[in-house]
Amino acid sequence: MIEEELLAVPETWLHRPRNDAPCSVIAEVAQGHDGSLGMAHAFIDVIADCGADAVKFQTHIADAESTLDEAWRKRFTTQDETRMDYWRRMEFTEAQWMELKKHAVDRGLLFLSSPFSDEALTLLQRVGVAGWKVASGEISNLPLLDAMARTDHPIILSTGMSTMDEIDVAVEHIRGRDKPFVVLQCTSEYPCPPELVGINIISELRERYGCPVGLSDHSATIYPGLAAAMQGISVLEVHLTLSRKMFGPDVPASVTPDQLRQLVEGVRFIETMLAHPVDKASISKSMQNLRDIFTKSVVAAEELSVGTVLEARHLAIKKPGIGISANVLPELFGRRLKRGVSFDQRLTYDDIE
Repeated sequence: MIEEELLAVPETWLHRPRNDAPCSVIAEVAQGHDGSLGMAHAFIDVIADCGADAVKFQTHIADAESTLDEAWRKRFTTQDETRMDYWRRMEFTEAQWMELKKHAVDRGLLFLSSPFSDEALTLLQRVGVAGWKVASGEISNLPLLDAMARTDHPIILSTGMSTMDEIDVAVEHIRGRDKPFVVLQCTSEYPCPPELVGINIISELRERYGCPVGLSDHSATIYPGLAAAMQGISVLEVHLTLSRKMFGPDVPASVTPDQLRQLVEGVRFIETMLAHPVDKASISKSMQNLRDIFTKSVVAAEELSVGTVLEARHLAIKKPGIGISANVLPELFGRRLKRGVSFDQRLTYDDIE
């Protein structure tokens, strides 16, 4: 039952009024597990403990997606002779993917993994995913988009290295097959500096495509995610590392568990703010007790006898604010007392002619 419920959740990423449900926070493991199944399971537990909604992996089948000509994005190890060797080391068997998916669902997480080939997509269909995440480098792989669109799952389209023309083609390709989708602003820099985050593009994507939008962030900070949450995004994705001291190419572009927990809390806080617009007048009225305590009233600066014509030296402004308000003090000058008042006594309009 829980698996069925989780698999139904992604529809709400794409078909909901902004204030009715929260943004889905996805923690991306990518190759953070470094080929270790045990490490991949550890990521799942940490992500669940941090309160994120989904865990996302990448499913690589080296012989189906790459050739020996593929260059290294960043040569970070001598363990693997070629990039192909590295992808082979990142592979899990179907049984292992099943194990990871079950663990994620048992921890209340949506299970996602980006396929990088038709073979990987077919494998993930057998495993079962909550939705398809199109990696930035696959956005022009229309056959792969077609294969995704033939399933019942929503599609999350990342745009990290794409031109607007390429995004246009991909969006129209998906839209033409009547599949729910969300478009994520992303910049493929690892880590991504603030100048390149492109927070402004989120609203441009929403206006251009009239669809739910989000952010895939590689800044290794919580700030872009919080800024994007203020724009009412539907999906937020960040890379996760278990420690800054871990090994791997994505560590510099990832948040730590403490940051992920803070990010989730911040997004939920922002969503609550956005869902509850405040009327200043009603808020002020509800805080009358505090206003009485912290605001100030007009009081006598000295003992004053009946008939005194009030001057500035006769009056002071002191707490509490339950008498004549301090903001009308100048209006009292030149008026006469109908009765005497003692030092520090709050004046009332009954005291004044």
